[in-house]
Amino acid sequence: MVNSNIPDIIYTKVDEAPELASASLLPIIQRFAKVAGVSIGTKDISLAGRILATFPDFLKENQRITNDLAELGELVKMPEANVIKLPNISASVPQLVDAVKELQMQGFTIPDYPETPLTDFEKEIRARYDTLKGSAVNPVLREGNSDRRAANAVKKFAQQNPHRMGDWSSDSKTRVASMSDNDFFSNEKSATLATEATAKIVLETSFGETVLKEAVSYPAGTVVDATFMSAAALDEFLVSEIEKTKTEGLLFSLHLKATMMKVSDPIIFGHAVRAWLSPVFEAYGGVMAELGVNPSQGLGALLEKVEGNSEIMSAIDAVTVERPSMYMVNSDTGITNLHVPSDVIIDASMPALIRNGGKGWGPSGEEADTVCIIPDNSYAPVYDEAVKFFKANGKLNPATAGTVQNLGLMAQKAQEYGSHPTTFEITEAGTVKMVLTDGTVLHEHAVEEGDIWRSASARKAPIEDWVNLAIERQKTTGFRSIFWLDSSRAHDAELIAYVKSILQAQGVMEKFEIMAPREATRASLETITEGDNIIAITGNVLRDYLTDLFPILELATSAKMLSIVKLMQGGGLFETGAGGSAPKHVQQLQAENHLRWDSLGEFCALGESLKFLGESTGNARATILGDAVEEATQGILDNDRSPSRKVGEHDNRDSHYWFARYWAEALAAQTNDKEMAEEMALIAKKLEKNEVLIIAELAAVQGAAADTGGYYNANATKRDAVMRPSAILNEIIG
Repeated sequence: MVNSNIPDIIYTKVDEAPELASASLLPIIQRFAKVAGVSIGTKDISLAGRILATFPDFLKENQRITNDLAELGELVKMPEANVIKLPNISASVPQLVDAVKELQMQGFTIPDYPETPLTDFEKEIRARYDTLKGSAVNPVLREGNSDRRAANAVKKFAQQNPHRMGDWSSDSKTRVASMSDNDFFSNEKSATLATEATAKIVLETSFGETVLKEAVSYPAGTVVDATFMSAAALDEFLVSEIEKTKTEGLLFSLHLKATMMKVSDPIIFGHAVRAWLSPVFEAYGGVMAELGVNPSQGLGALLEKVEGNSEIMSAIDAVTVERPSMYMVNSDTGITNLHVPSDVIIDASMPALIRNGGKGWGPSGEEADTVCIIPDNSYAPVYDEAVKFFKANGKLNPATAGTVQNLGLMAQKAQEYGSHPTTFEITEAGTVKMVLTDGTVLHEHAVEEGDIWRSASARKAPIEDWVNLAIERQKTTGFRSIFWLDSSRAHDAELIAYVKSILQAQGVMEKFEIMAPREATRASLETITEGDNIIAITGNVLRDYLTDLFPILELATSAKMLSIVKLMQGGGLFETGAGGSAPKHVQQLQAENHLRWDSLGEFCALGESLKFLGESTGNARATILGDAVEEATQGILDNDRSPSRKVGEHDNRDSHYWFARYWAEALAAQTNDKEMAEEMALIAKKLEKNEVLIIAELAAVQGAAADTGGYYNANATKRDAVMRPSAILNEIIG
């Protein structure tokens, strides 16, 4: 890099299964990179690391750490940035509380999370913790737009080894339910600012004016939105759907994103919990409030708070009998869809249900048709249309299916709905206004107490970069390309004006289509069913949803996607896929010392990162390393070296041995750099010669419980002992 103090590649320290896997994989990467003179550094963006960095004034000097996320936020604005980003926890309140408790038990004297802050001190502490919730990392690092697609090796393997798909029946009763009015979609207003502007957000009531946000600044050309969801309409919708679901004899399920949408969706989740237990809240609401019950934290936390009150518990049991059966996260342990806000994340839960033929797991552990509750109608049509498509056409065939690539608008916090400080739960009836400094009212909404009001924006430069990225990608591939934009939606209408202007100016209008999400979903499914490929060009939230939906249908997982963020200042951010199943992987490791996390996403990102480094710095050896990573990844797939789900069979650590071996063999076989080939041939021979012994050492530790010294903040020594149990492999790698 230009700055000699910055490593050539930054590999992020994260959470849960991806971080455990890093303890095994990263030493291999660092050893091989050394041959090319490539330095690999790390930055801590884990939840535990972010908590500790937020409260240095509460810690001893030797406990304090740097704010790595802030440093990375500056690095990604530099042309020399090269970051491999693994999936991190997007913390819900229960996760945040658990992480705080674990750190306190480890001797870090950080303050408790104040659920109901009263004093100025508690409010200040709460404000600090609030910066850590939800999608706090991605908006900082994503200083560019997204290019996500299945790597060629991964797609080829999926077609040759198609995964199991659930059978769809034309008489399936599974359906998607959304609000028909008074949701975020129907109440949205949008405007493109002609000049640079600053707005304050105020709530005007009969008692005066309350400033919700003092000042939000926007450069010229920014698309600024404002909308709200009616709490009364939401409650009416939820009550109606609970009753309708019972009448239909289906499973009830709620699908939100209480992590990314860290303000709005937990509130909506709480409304669902309250609606489900409405008779209990009517009878015991005051007592439950005194016990500290907060419906937004889920049914699980509620039950913990009231378990000592037999009267309330009996009332809950009585209501449960009268309710429809509920979609389960884990039917064996009684964990329901409403237990924890972060347990059912829409972009993972809906594709899994669709892949499974529209079936969800019920309380008895059996599959059943399901009502999928997605309150806001902004993107629910995507899933509704997918359900209807598969009812009519049957399941997708991964062996013959084409692929959906995605180009997503996300740079500079574009469309960060609900995950930023311009979302508010309204405390009293009135009018919310966005008022510019010259007194112009940009947007206003009449609201009632409990309504959820929010604003988001998309700046001109990221929008233009996004459209140009789409033009470049379409030209490269020749694929059918669709902008997923709805002309009847306020925000999308503003984006369409940008899109058409740029496409016309570059003379490529005829190469692109513009469709509302429902129509684009059907067009995409029709295209890939015929074996052809297509590019979905979407906004930020749809990017998040579609890069799980289509990969899960095509590949069985979204963790194996090639995810490149072309940073606007010239650098590269290489993401490694989704981590939604990571908690279950950690639980299995702790119980059986078997980690089924598949590092294929890391392999794909590493190869792209190394090739990008070679191209941007002229380091030919880095390019050779990157090309060899692709060969090693193909070797993992072709020889079935990915982790098994079952204890006693090969796991994540075995796959890393094979990755190192295939990588070394590819480097030894290449003819562009003789010295490099000779050095790597020695490692390849050692890995081959000791195969039986290494595999035996890795297998020997499986079956017993594993102690990593912490879930959110593992002890490095214990973690490394668990994840690097082969003394022979460690000696070869170093």
